Amino acid sequence: MSKAFTHTLLATAIVATLPAVAVAAESETRHKAAVLEEVTVTAQRRSEGLQEVPISVAALSGERLDSMFTAGDDILALAARVPNLYAESSNGRAAPRFYIRGLGNADFDLAASQPVSIVFDDVVQENVVLKSFPIFDVEQVEVVRGPQGTLFGRNTTAGVIKFDSRRPTWESDGYMKVAAGELGTANIEGAFGGALVEDKLAGRLSLLRQERGDWIDNRYTGEDDVMGGFTELAARGQLLWTPTDNFSGLLNVHQRDLDGTASVFRANIYEQGAQGELKENFDRDSVYFDNGDNNPQKYQSAGSSLKLEWNLGDMLLTSISAYERADGSSKGDIDGGVVGDGPGFIPFDALTEDRADVSQLTQEIRLASNTNDPLQWQLGGFYYDSDLDVTSIDGFYGATTVRHGNTSWALFGQTSYDFSDALTGTLGLRYTYDEKSLVVGEQNVDGFALVIDAASIQDYEPVEIDDGQLSWEASLNYVLNDESSVYGRIAEGFRAQSIQARDVAFEGSPSIADSETITSFEVGYKADLLEDTLRLNVAVFYYQIDDIQLTAVGGGGNFNRLLNANKGVGKGFEVDLEWVATDNLLLTAGAGFADTEIQDAGLTTAYCGSGQCTVTDPVPVDGLAMIDGNPFQSAPESVFNFTLRYSLPVGSEGEMFLFTDWAYQGETHLALYTAEEYTIDNQFEGGLRLGYTSFVGDYEVALFGRNITDEENIKGQIDFNNLTGFVNDPRVLGVEFRKNF
Repeated sequence: MSKAFTHTLLATAIVATLPAVAVAAESETRHKAAVLEEVTVTAQRRSEGLQEVPISVAALSGERLDSMFTAGDDILALAARVPNLYAESSNGRAAPRFYIRGLGNADFDLAASQPVSIVFDDVVQENVVLKSFPIFDVEQVEVVRGPQGTLFGRNTTAGVIKFDSRRPTWESDGYMKVAAGELGTANIEGAFGGALVEDKLAGRLSLLRQERGDWIDNRYTGEDDVMGGFTELAARGQLLWTPTDNFSGLLNVHQRDLDGTASVFRANIYEQGAQGELKENFDRDSVYFDNGDNNPQKYQSAGSSLKLEWNLGDMLLTSISAYERADGSSKGDIDGGVVGDGPGFIPFDALTEDRADVSQLTQEIRLASNTNDPLQWQLGGFYYDSDLDVTSIDGFYGATTVRHGNTSWALFGQTSYDFSDALTGTLGLRYTYDEKSLVVGEQNVDGFALVIDAASIQDYEPVEIDDGQLSWEASLNYVLNDESSVYGRIAEGFRAQSIQARDVAFEGSPSIADSETITSFEVGYKADLLEDTLRLNVAVFYYQIDDIQLTAVGGGGNFNRLLNANKGVGKGFEVDLEWVATDNLLLTAGAGFADTEIQDAGLTTAYCGSGQCTVTDPVPVDGLAMIDGNPFQSAPESVFNFTLRYSLPVGSEGEMFLFTDWAYQGETHLALYTAEEYTIDNQFEGGLRLGYTSFVGDYEVALFGRNITDEENIKGQIDFNNLTGFVNDPRVLGVEFRKNF
């Protein structure tokens, strides 16, 4: 299948990824017309119908969600599967970076703050390592677009991605899923739960093992199949306790162990002077490394949360206490080759190892109305405290440890009022105080390739910064008829000040970015049409960020510095569509467009080292590139996605099915400056499942494929040494079996 054909197919479908589509048709009721099920979301911290929430929300569940992870993919598989959602990483499976409506942070450092909040089971995961917990036994994923700072955690200027695990039930249920495929891929997943004490205590245990063999050769050392693989082990245990009708407690304990390969960087893979093209002799199955020990990566994490709920009659009191801990390391040959031996020109060796040790404590208390009155409300408080030690080890400067501390607290409230059966207004308010600190710890220069005179090591004074600001939102939702509604929303949020200490490891100084504030405007239309067989949700947005935080990474001096631009502006739309065309044919599609722009006439940044890339920005005499007017870094301008499921009954006992999913990524600038080589476009990936479902035996067997056209897609770049880049994984074909209990 050619790229042009797939591009046309996806674009024609007006794309959108929407919620879990569930066709109301079990084997015993297959004579009834299939319709879309109502989707329940908690975007406003209470259960509501998707079509009733005055926010642009997309939800994923069921087959659409499960298919993404069949071949052992990590959380990055969500990229472009929802309109205006993107994800990428230069840290392997350990530290993902998310973008919503073009807004994210491309900073690779483990201390970087992100404007997209990740919430697992009602607990915000702030550090990038915590954001990478594997996805398994998940009931639903919600992507809540736009600022959500009133009700959710911290720094949510771009939006929230919520993951809700399947909770314990009083009925015994569970499943087992086994998949095996190419490249030594194996995915084993299962869960089982039910009542332990009737009506009083229920539990659920969920387990995951993902594995892929090493498949990349190191041609410099002559070793075959020495990197690219991973083993991922994860578990989650839950206990639900309901001693009375008015109280419940839910304990969640989870753990993860990752042993694999960090991102694989490859020297000079870009075609110089061309727009985002790989060289003709690029070989994804091999590298040419003399350093990095084949890029090992190991991380462990563990955490727990306790959610307590008291039904006080007309009010509901909720407390969520949580603690998370993670530590590990990644090591890599960053220059991607061998100095003097290639591939291509490599000015100097670059070897880096990062070690992280992070802990996080959160506490949230909410009191909410619990009536059917026209007036609904909720108020609460939130506390956050984290510590992060990052040790950076470099072949030139040795090892440096920096310690980041962050404490934050907030008070918030939200109220909604039904002015009539058709019109509802919502108002939310939150005050957040945020305090950060930095202490430079041990600097060890012994035993490395280049020993720096100990007298040259700087003494750094501790850094302490703080800020407190008010966030708010207001919306109106108007029901046009039984099928459709329109809404308008204005929201203002902020991302607290940030500290970046990466340059300390290279005898530089820390940098600080001031707080950024965002004002967002959004109007939308939601409808369930054609007798509940067609769901169409559309949103149009515009936002402006004052003092937008940017990260200047790389350049000839290999800096990692925080910047504030005067303004950042984004505008665009998203369309979510799902259609039950017949009893046997289900289609979903999604389209997102985000036009972003940096607005700061005097802002400059360093660009690619050794002058290897083709910069198209103005470059004044100081040798820095002017970035005023450039789009935000690593943010696709357009995203399209499409899924199709067709089933064919086999008697009354089962069905054959075909499911395919496609995602397309439009023009994306990989750096703050614009360069031909670092501008990619027209990238896509597709998946396919073909199988049989038994209604009687409650099992499913399928053939699957991920990246079925074996696309070689550029995912990122490193610009300080040579035209280094990293790419996606190759095609994986396999077989899968699932049994429900």
